Amino acid sequence: MKKMTIAHSPDADDIFMYYAVKFGWVTQNDVQFDNIALDIETLNVEALKGTYDISAISFALYPHIRSEYALLRTAVSFGEGYGPKLIKRKGERLKRRFKVALSGRYTTNAMLFRMAYPDARITYMNFLDIEDAVKNGTVDAGVLIHESILTFGDTLEVERELWDIWQAFAGNELPLPLGGMAIRRSLPLTAAIAYERTLTDAVRIARERKEELCELLLENNLVRIDGPTLEHYLELYANDDSVELGPLQYRAIDKLYELGFEHGFYDAPIRAEDYTIPREYPDFRYS
Repeated sequence: MKKMTIAHSPDADDIFMYYAVKFGWVTQNDVQFDNIALDIETLNVEALKGTYDISAISFALYPHIRSEYALLRTAVSFGEGYGPKLIKRKGERLKRRFKVALSGRYTTNAMLFRMAYPDARITYMNFLDIEDAVKNGTVDAGVLIHESILTFGDTLEVERELWDIWQAFAGNELPLPLGGMAIRRSLPLTAAIAYERTLTDAVRIARERKEELCELLLENNLVRIDGPTLEHYLELYANDDSVELGPLQYRAIDKLYELGFEHGFYDAPIRAEDYTIPREYPDFRYS
């Protein structure tokens, strides 16, 4: 039996979208899926190295790895009216060159932040450490991601929503592309197509059996938040739009890459759909 490792972040939406596989609700003949949970910037850096065959990534990273990885159409997270938050201590005013903690150089929120605040002094750290770094004064502000956007303490306040930054650059009709999945191009194409189909089924079934899956995640201490917060969080980042990329989402990703190119983050603008797996290949191959 072939073993395939899927690398994802330890936040609740990634776990939710993967664990239909972990619990055996979705299987693939002759393949054993294993998982490894790492913070998002570690995943981004490992993708640059080509470490994992299938990995969660920040959408902002993808143009840097497009030669080695294809984009998967499933297990995607977008913001729509919400997203990461730039937070500070209550009542404090940020100076032009304020010190800020971000969750990683290659994250989508870091790229948007750098576009909006070119004079800020940036330090990168694990996303789990950012709230405390702001509270104790290590930094003046920080961008919270994942569950922290719902759970940060009452001594902090939101300076600016990353959603508002996105809207200022991209316009008000596009969702904010945050996280997706990538698969190594060196895998046989038929195998890659099968893996994408399995993962798509896993996200779809996770949504269909959401209540049952949430109970299992909570019972097994697989998430860092309580039940009501988990329910809210999943409706933000692991919702029905996470099952498979649609036309509006493609437009949003393309806009992200267009903006990244214009601001010097990429060597070329790319179209996301051009870098997905050609699922029609078996039809042509056997016709």
